[in-house]
Amino acid sequence: MHARLLADFRSHIRWRGWRCVCAQQRSASTEVQPLPPRAQVVICGGGIMGASVAYHLTKLGWHDILLLEQGRLGAGSTRFCAGAVSTVKHISIETEMAEYSNKLYQQLEAETGVPTGYTRTGTILLAQTQDRLISLRRIVSRLRMKGIPCEIITPKRVGELHPLINIHDLVGAMYVPEDAVVSTSDVTLAMVTAARSKGAQVHELTTVNHVLVEKGHVSGVDTDRGQVECEYFVNCAGQWAYELGLSNEEPVSIPLHACEHFYLLTRPLTKPLMEGTPTVVDPDGRIYIRNWQGGILSGGFEKNPKPIFTEGRNQLEIQNLQEDWDHFEPLLSALLRRMPSLEALEILRLVNCPESFTPDMRCVMGESPTLAKYFVLAGMNSQGCSLGGGAGRFLAEWMVHGYPQDNVWPLDIKRFGALQSSRTFLRHRVMEVMPLIYDLKVPRWDFQTGRQLRTSPLYDRLDTQGARWMEKHGFERAKYFVPPGKDLLALDQSKTFYKPDWFDIVGSEVKCCKEAVCVIDMSSFTKFEISSPGEQALDILQYLFSNDLDVPVGHIVHTGMLNERGGYENDCSMVRLNKRRFFMISPTDQQVHCWSWLKQHMPSDSDLLLEDVTWKYTALNLIGPRAMDVLSELSYTPMTPDHFPSMFCKEMSVGYANGIRVMSMTHTGEPGFTLYIPIEYALHVYNEIISVGQKYGIRNAGYYALRSLRIEKFFAFWGQDLDAFTTPMECGREFRVKLDKGYDFIGRDALLQQREEGIFKRFTMFILEDHDTDLDLWPWWGEPIYRNGELVGKTTSSAYSYTLGRHVCLGFINGQDPVTPEFINRGQYEIEIAGQRFQAKAKLYPFSSLFTQRRRKEDLEMGY
Repeated sequence: MHARLLADFRSHIRWRGWRCVCAQQRSASTEVQPLPPRAQVVICGGGIMGASVAYHLTKLGWHDILLLEQGRLGAGSTRFCAGAVSTVKHISIETEMAEYSNKLYQQLEAETGVPTGYTRTGTILLAQTQDRLISLRRIVSRLRMKGIPCEIITPKRVGELHPLINIHDLVGAMYVPEDAVVSTSDVTLAMVTAARSKGAQVHELTTVNHVLVEKGHVSGVDTDRGQVECEYFVNCAGQWAYELGLSNEEPVSIPLHACEHFYLLTRPLTKPLMEGTPTVVDPDGRIYIRNWQGGILSGGFEKNPKPIFTEGRNQLEIQNLQEDWDHFEPLLSALLRRMPSLEALEILRLVNCPESFTPDMRCVMGESPTLAKYFVLAGMNSQGCSLGGGAGRFLAEWMVHGYPQDNVWPLDIKRFGALQSSRTFLRHRVMEVMPLIYDLKVPRWDFQTGRQLRTSPLYDRLDTQGARWMEKHGFERAKYFVPPGKDLLALDQSKTFYKPDWFDIVGSEVKCCKEAVCVIDMSSFTKFEISSPGEQALDILQYLFSNDLDVPVGHIVHTGMLNERGGYENDCSMVRLNKRRFFMISPTDQQVHCWSWLKQHMPSDSDLLLEDVTWKYTALNLIGPRAMDVLSELSYTPMTPDHFPSMFCKEMSVGYANGIRVMSMTHTGEPGFTLYIPIEYALHVYNEIISVGQKYGIRNAGYYALRSLRIEKFFAFWGQDLDAFTTPMECGREFRVKLDKGYDFIGRDALLQQREEGIFKRFTMFILEDHDTDLDLWPWWGEPIYRNGELVGKTTSSAYSYTLGRHVCLGFINGQDPVTPEFINRGQYEIEIAGQRFQAKAKLYPFSSLFTQRRRKEDLEMGY
């Protein structure tokens, strides 16, 4: 039947090609105005992103703006955008951006006089499976925290909202009534009109060749119509952003790649769809459906996408990508199953338009880590319409104020390094990313492409011993180790919102960490060395870090780099190697951000030497009470606390290898040591540890065990629990701050003020009480926290504590008044998981040794 339909559809197609899909392009002005010699800000790209940045900059009082577009305004991907504005996103910051976009587009016509086609339609997301319905319930919980109306509805209700939808295979759906549709090109024109009215200049048919650089800063742009001096440059070039970034004398890495994206347009139905007909998303069928002029606009994200333009720049404007009905056929079949009445409907055309995608399905925004005042907003992963207004606002605020107004780390360009900019890597990764947009996302899923890019010297050795891998910042890290005899395939394919198949494996690794000794390869952690010829290193670091680094040689200090608001830009450990040299250990994904922050705040005339030595050292974490026995036997050195105190570092011989930096810390709160080993010795030291450790019951362990241990010890991790808007006072880390160390430091004034005024959010541990580990849905992160029935916050991370026999969640309690320990102690708490609430006990301190044995629920006392 479908083959016949395809033949029929082809016979109905009129005016094939790109230019007839949307309104005719606006004619060019007969008089070309010269470019200004200078501007404060130059924005490259006249799509919805560039227009939004220009609009919001002028709103914030910057008027000397020059917007350059190589073709016509809105003539790129913006012109072919499906126009759906949905707040249904998987991360909080994207939801905030989409919600703001929706409100902005709603009032934009009244503000500018330009019709935008804004129509509130609502969105219905369908669930064909129970797992999909669970995923939707989790999203409902998160949207309600933002105050966005939404609900889970029955298949019958779906049929009432959209009578053409086949509901017979549905188990439920999610309804978001305030979502909308717009004409994206008209929204772009409206924002440009508003920006122009406030002084911004716009020049079409102007190509930016490259950005001019002087002393590491943007100084201007070179175009095909001459050069323009500028202080700031914003790359909103869409699918061309990658190449434009590399065209500079000092290249800027912007990892994105284009794929073909297909959707079809039909003529109006016999009874045209009403203007407010809801948009339908059928993720299990991989399609979306919206009203278009009384007919249907329907596309999707197929399992086998087609990357394009891998070889580089192809066209000035998007012209005539070919139809591919054979490629679209699976999506067409899904559409006809979902809306059977469309079989007799006439197809107007099949649109094929390029969309740019990034390696992790999140857009790229922020200031380049390598070139000051070079900002980026690109790689929207087919969400440009939903995110455009909010993303432009956040970037404009970032530029004007010097920092973003919310935690945008999940979108920050500094989460990537140059290693993610390989053309081959990007081509392969986006072929995985595009289908993932509609794939079911369960806890702990991992990308499968672009793997084994960065590996420890021990990778092959660990792999043969059953390591199951995940990836962080391109680095392979072991999740857990499958014992001999286990079904490896079943474990690799285990995807569930409930108790996972690896539960007992991780439990045995945790048990070994507590009772014997485990070894975890933690080589992925970021490692810097900072030194100077004189005392300058200490003086500068005392200004950059909140704790006191003037400690005896060999001592380790847990500290943070704070911003002016007192928030964490980095959470790290500093080792004083000698009077003028420090060793810095930071989270894996901090490598680019941390380097950039240090470079930005180091005096330009200093003799400070900053070296990234991440690749020079393999890090092995020996955890457990028998770790000291293993190391003592290998080094012929006593490793007891009397001889090797906590938070101490010294170079030792381990086996035959010299120069091993041994540190008495484990990042878990358990006893043990971390060894930083020059990579040429890594395999030898590991083999020796395993050999000697056999008599002590040694085994390998992975990051899942590490996660369980650190969460039950109430350890916060940067990027999960801590961010640039969290201060040490708010997360119980006052002891890592020395306000009276004799040095001023970044963020000190903010912390002094906070100490006087009190804190309005506090990091808290929650132990789920009536939660059945075997039968109930597991917490993940982002779950709402209720105090006495009122929403007060959300979780930031969670794990099962094998020690307590309970789930432990970490998160923040927020309040209009200062949040004191007494306030927390007086509350009754619940954690909501996918719509179901579970009672929880709150704690501000980790459990003492009293709870090192698993106890019955009724005997477990949660007092402070």
